Amino acid sequence: MSSKVLTGLAKLRASHDLQSRFSGNVGLLCHSASVDTDFKHSVEIFIDMFGEKFKKIYGPQHGFVTDVQDNMIETDHFVHPYFKRPVYSLYSETRIPTDEMLQDIDHLFVDLQDVGTRIYTYIYTLTLLLEKCSEKDIEVIVLDRPNPVDATTIEGNILDTRFSSFVGRHPIPVRHALTMAEVAKMHQKNWASSLANLQIISMENYKREMDWSETGLPYVNPSPNLATPDSCYTFVGTVLFEGTNLSEGRGTTRALEQIGHPRFDPWKYQAHFQSIFEELELAGFQLRPVNFYPMFQKHEHQSCGGYFIHVTDKKKFRPWRVSQVLLKELKTIIPDHFQYKTDAYEYEFDKMAIDLINGDDRFKAWYDRPDAYEFLDQIEEENMNEYLEKRREILLY
Repeated sequence: MSSKVLTGLAKLRASHDLQSRFSGNVGLLCHSASVDTDFKHSVEIFIDMFGEKFKKIYGPQHGFVTDVQDNMIETDHFVHPYFKRPVYSLYSETRIPTDEMLQDIDHLFVDLQDVGTRIYTYIYTLTLLLEKCSEKDIEVIVLDRPNPVDATTIEGNILDTRFSSFVGRHPIPVRHALTMAEVAKMHQKNWASSLANLQIISMENYKREMDWSETGLPYVNPSPNLATPDSCYTFVGTVLFEGTNLSEGRGTTRALEQIGHPRFDPWKYQAHFQSIFEELELAGFQLRPVNFYPMFQKHEHQSCGGYFIHVTDKKKFRPWRVSQVLLKELKTIIPDHFQYKTDAYEYEFDKMAIDLINGDDRFKAWYDRPDAYEFLDQIEEENMNEYLEKRREILLY
């Protein structure tokens, strides 16, 4: 393997010349995964680098300490008892930093570990921050980190902007193949109404095709339910099940790597799914029949029959397509027990969760059609060339 990847944080930490560029007051948007290779947290590093100039900490969804699991569970603002600095939640009564939160800040650093999927909210915390900081003339510095599901493989449909929400603000595919800094560049070039003073501290030794194991970096889960690097891959698809009453494994120790329902017998249909996946030439994974017992969330304290998705070849695995097939087939197999989620999802009360997650409302009709798997090819191709051109213009690596 080549040299270990140096993140933006590691490069800043190692360079006094870089640090000396930031002479004003500093803020930092970060979370539990914001660590260097020695597991030292970026807040500790910023205290060492900037001392009293380091004024404020900001946290995304799941909280600065990454302890909140569910959607629409807000985190509080507080003064950190050890670091002695205010921590402002950007998943609270507001998603956009207020004037008060940004008061006296000259340089706002962003050190978030994203997971490369449109539905994951950290990229929208970043773009909302860019928009607000453009109004306040605050410099935003993105400390770049790897995309854990590689930054070459693109999957899924482009978001229809009629379904824009906090789980999809911009017309990008489900698996977007961008790093955080590249998302910031794409936002500035294509969607920002006014341009922020954006600076990027890029990575060294990073290659776009790398999966997490090839980076040489330690894995710290970026949110409570993404416990392993493999779960970042399966999440690309299993997040779909959040829009249904099928369990995505929340309430277990391996959320988003397994799916199921109390009225489903996985053994009975194992050959059925194997045949479909072979016909569709979907590879790089293995379905293992399981029963799991959620301690909370959907089907709490009930045994759910389902499948654990084992990733066997990350280069071949297409998680979005695999989960679309699973959802469609399960809806057909247990029609009397399948339901779409109908209550609010990420503060959207008028649109169904499945449409927000899919970024399009045409999937529901497709789930009810027999076969017709060519739909996935067709919807993936729509507006993809336009996206690829926008992406090509902003790539850093």
